[in-house]
Amino acid sequence: MSHQLTWQQAGESDDKLREFFMPALVDLGASVIIQNLNRNYLFVTNLPDVWSGGLSEAPSDLSLFGPDIAEKLRLLKDGLTEPGQKKHIEISVNSDEIYEFRVQAVAMGAGGIHLVTTIVDRSEERHRERLLRALLREVSHRSKNLLAIIQSIALQTARYSVTLDMFLNKFRGRLYSLSQSQDLITDSSWRGAYFFELVRQQTEKYLPENQQLVRVTGDDVLLSPNASLHLGLALHELIVNAVSHGSLIKNGRAISVSCNRVHANGQEALEVRWDEGLAPQASRLEAREDENLKAHFGSTVLERVVPASVNGKAHYVISADRISYSLVFPVEHASE
Repeated sequence: MSHQLTWQQAGESDDKLREFFMPALVDLGASVIIQNLNRNYLFVTNLPDVWSGGLSEAPSDLSLFGPDIAEKLRLLKDGLTEPGQKKHIEISVNSDEIYEFRVQAVAMGAGGIHLVTTIVDRSEERHRERLLRALLREVSHRSKNLLAIIQSIALQTARYSVTLDMFLNKFRGRLYSLSQSQDLITDSSWRGAYFFELVRQQTEKYLPENQQLVRVTGDDVLLSPNASLHLGLALHELIVNAVSHGSLIKNGRAISVSCNRVHANGQEALEVRWDEGLAPQASRLEAREDENLKAHFGSTVLERVVPASVNGKAHYVISADRISYSLVFPVEHASE
């Protein structure tokens, strides 16, 4: 069964219609070469700039593309003797340009079989594909890291939970903390989270009408994704402890949170500080309760998990009148 592949208005000359093909080919970024079975060039149009300088009175694959590409095209065209047969190959030029050569055998009436080669620039398309693959690998890597963090939180929360309700309450809060930090990271195209915004996001849920009780000062640095997730967890534990065990809202003493550039161990570092004043009547002043406060997963997060994740050191102190937390880590964990 035959199909009509072209149609033109009666009386329209081929030469006139050919003028309309040229802008269309240019717009598509396609080049066309027509050869007979002896590989003699009959027609060439719209060659890419990288090869247009080789166009001469009697062009050939060798004169246009050079010996390496000419040999690849010779092998590609060998065997194309029947109408409808086609082959294709992609060729890299100058390391960042990729062109697809599509060759097919076409029956041209009484003229016999001809080889029609279409050249299409695939550079941008292949670049997007490489970028997409890199992004997918990055997403996979970060997802695995995030799942590992969640698994660790679940296991440690269960370890320090007496009842199922206690586990669910603690775990949901920590999971919410992670999701909030992850939102900031995603919104920044995976660059990380700014310190001031991270503090605000981790504390405002627990102080909906008293946000002035957390004062943030210092350098508003852009933290790396890893530092953002773990520091977000630390801030979550500190604000939950402040609201649950302290007298934060009752005594009205603002918590001071800061981030400053310092020098530690001969290198540039960041120091994050949390300073929370306690009212004299706070029940947590009793030594036994202080020991109990530190003997849970929150302390493990603050003193071990977070410092290890950013190659830093932490000090967590509960005294008679205040709670202080200090984390110092290399500035390389902040995205400049």
